[in-house]
Amino acid sequence: MRIATWNVNSVKARQARLLKWLRDHRPDALCLQEIKTLDETYPAEPVREEGYDSAVFGQKTYNGVALLSPHPITQVTRGTGDDDPQARLIAGNVNGVTVYSAYFPNGRTVGSESYAYKLAWMGRLLDLLETRHDPRDAVVLTGDFNVAPDDQDAANPEKWAASVLCHADARDALERIRDWGLVDVVRKHNPQGGVYSWWDYRRLAFPRNDGLRIDHIFATLPVAETSTAAWVDRDQRKGPKHDTPSDHAPVVADFDL
Repeated sequence: MRIATWNVNSVKARQARLLKWLRDHRPDALCLQEIKTLDETYPAEPVREEGYDSAVFGQKTYNGVALLSPHPITQVTRGTGDDDPQARLIAGNVNGVTVYSAYFPNGRTVGSESYAYKLAWMGRLLDLLETRHDPRDAVVLTGDFNVAPDDQDAANPEKWAASVLCHADARDALERIRDWGLVDVVRKHNPQGGVYSWWDYRRLAFPRNDGLRIDHIFATLPVAETSTAAWVDRDQRKGPKHDTPSDHAPVVADFDL
């Protein structure tokens, strides 16, 4: 079973890339973040023509998440179970595995209201996992977590140390989620670090490989122990000016399920 996550930074802007990526890689589940469109304007039909159904939780201009699969998507849930108006979480069952597509808040600046919202949102996600699941269940939590777990996940950790992406509070909040019973599958297969999924559009960050690993695939142990590979598709961060890529690259993991 191949599971992937990709912050596409607008599904309309990246539609051609998305459809080609589906053809080339044929994931069993693809989780999208920042689709930046409503459910009714999401390109469901072009995606369906590639053999994929979609569960969508859209939002105009900002946020928005989706779960795509060539298999039936059942037991779909949207949001964190409260009245949060931001479309940041969707889940569905694919081939017996509950797959989450999550777009964690960025937080903007440490100490801001946005940062407090980020930490609170992460806390609510942990509450949701504890309420809905047991760590022995088949669960995969994917998405743009907007947190680099440790200094191995930043090309220049000193530059990012005080940022919302690497601050100790955010890392501690992510560690509490992982400690519930999740394995960082990319880390499992790349223990040496130096693997990144996001590069700023500015300051030639991608050519210089000045990146961060903030997009993740976490899985409960029964799923993670079957994983056979995990990688970042850096080719999708490349592209000419007429085909601008997302600033994130897809993260992919294979499981022998």
